[in-house]
Amino acid sequence: MTCFSDADWAGSLDKRKSTSAYIPFLGPTPISWSSKKQRVIAWSSIEAKYRALAIAKYSVEMKFSFLHSPTLFCDNLGVTQLSFNPIQHLIMKHIQIDFHFVRDLVEKKLLHVRHVQTNDQLLDLLSKPLSRQRTKYLRDKIGLTNGSPFLRGRIKETKEITAITAVPPPV
Repeated sequence: MTCFSDADWAGSLDKRKSTSAYIPFLGPTPISWSSKKQRVIAWSSIEAKYRALAIAKYSVEMKFSFLHSPTLFCDNLGVTQLSFNPIQHLIMKHIQIDFHFVRDLVEKKLLHVRHVQTNDQLLDLLSKPLSRQRTKYLRDKIGLTNGSPFLRGRIKETKEITAITAVPPPV
């Protein structure tokens, strides 16, 4: 089990809230994903990304056991170091609950936090506006498809019954 975690710091122009995003993978397969605004305004990018890391941790906390502890990937070195270096916690007093939550799991070896290069951060797809080319690249890397027109349909009413039929989209 691995999980990518990311946040854009103060990306919401109206209220300056950050957006957290995560995608947990079971092997190479994404099993869910989420992207939503954080409830509080983050004072720094480290805080925004650390909160996203704590939220992502819940996604890998499932009701079955693994041979190896889950690994969370984050593209912020400060957050990665903060998860296993207790000395740095003084700079983050305002997020102590998230800090202690993740730190405790790392100490108990129930969770690993690893750095991922920014170019390999899959979660930019859910947390930032991107070019069409970058969106396609990340979508393909995650394993998502654009959908197929033959899967689209519409309800077709007849005198006998109402049925759902596969109808090609209008040209």
